[in-house]
Amino acid sequence: MSLVDANSAPAEESAERLPLLPVSLYVHVPFCLSKCAYCDFTSEVGDTRRHASYVDAVLFAASHWASYDLMGDVPTLYFGGGTPTILGEELVRLVRGLRDAIGLRDDAEITVETNPDTTDERLVAALVAAGVNRFSLGIQSLDDSVLAILGRRHDADRAREAARILAESGQRFSADLICGVPGQSEASWRETLAGAIATGAGHVSVYPLAIEDGTPLDATIEAGALPAPDPDVAASMMLIAQKTLREAGIERYEVANYARPGSESRHNSAYWTGGAYLGIGPGAASMLPAEEFATVASSEGWGLAAGCPARTRFTTTHDISAFVRRPLAAPDAIEHLTAQETTREDVMLGMRLTRGVSAEQVEAAGLTAVLESLAADGLVERAGPAESWRATERGWLLGNRVFGRIWAGE
Repeated sequence: MSLVDANSAPAEESAERLPLLPVSLYVHVPFCLSKCAYCDFTSEVGDTRRHASYVDAVLFAASHWASYDLMGDVPTLYFGGGTPTILGEELVRLVRGLRDAIGLRDDAEITVETNPDTTDERLVAALVAAGVNRFSLGIQSLDDSVLAILGRRHDADRAREAARILAESGQRFSADLICGVPGQSEASWRETLAGAIATGAGHVSVYPLAIEDGTPLDATIEAGALPAPDPDVAASMMLIAQKTLREAGIERYEVANYARPGSESRHNSAYWTGGAYLGIGPGAASMLPAEEFATVASSEGWGLAAGCPARTRFTTTHDISAFVRRPLAAPDAIEHLTAQETTREDVMLGMRLTRGVSAEQVEAAGLTAVLESLAADGLVERAGPAESWRATERGWLLGNRVFGRIWAGE
């Protein structure tokens, strides 16, 4: 069912029934110069002639969503990938087009993910002139041997040069790093952290390497050519990162994210605090309050959920060609959450943050007994002036165990 099905009610009529609410926007750009060995995101390497038609499809979809008055107060806009900067001037056109199509706040955070080999001074300057005020640079490592294992195209020198370009742009930027890579030594990791700090980045993301099924790195490990990542080594490197970055004034504020004061990612924070968001592009995920989703679904002929859901998550097709042909097709997957599931999810996501969640929020979700049980296991604690619930250091390193028990409610 297309979003523009002839039997659907006009979007303009539906817009009058929807309240204005802040909705963050994520735009997926599924193109890369090459595929990294560990990546399973929706992306392709190929014909650049598809770039213009892809930008057209995104702008078409955004304009339609805007007609439902869901994008009149957009606090954050994030371009992820893939590698958004591979689009070059088409990305500049996309940024400008979206600024015309949606209602961005005057102080909106507009982030573009970029890789070292697609970061150049002219493009960065053009993006800044178009309104981009934050970049996320995929450094991953400053050790060429580690970059080779990860299948990255760039080397450490190119990563440093890209960081210099971003620093000189005057805009905020994040350095994204991966730890726990097979063959990565502690000395190599410390050098990468020191190098990332030296770039002047106000934000650093640290992710332990995850081996995804079907990726080249998965095949290499299955063939015995490379050992599987050691979770204990990854945990040790995460502790080293926390200490090293803290000493540089870059504090951890979420499971994998660190920032100088005022440099936290506002877009990602919306995910962790139950904010509404829309995703445009193949494989992009969205979450809306159920009432708002129901109005759109009724107009578009998607069908309505039984019962009284409070929140709805939905995902678009992972097929790039299908998205370009029909950018307004119905979601591939729709999940409705009850009020109880919604409050439980908010606690689970809130526990990703170092500040944790209030005791009142935990009680309202019916999770006090669960948190007390986790505390008995040394995974969470009551701390701070407000006695909020938050993960301990052990709970941070064993986050999946904490989040799983909270979601299960047991």
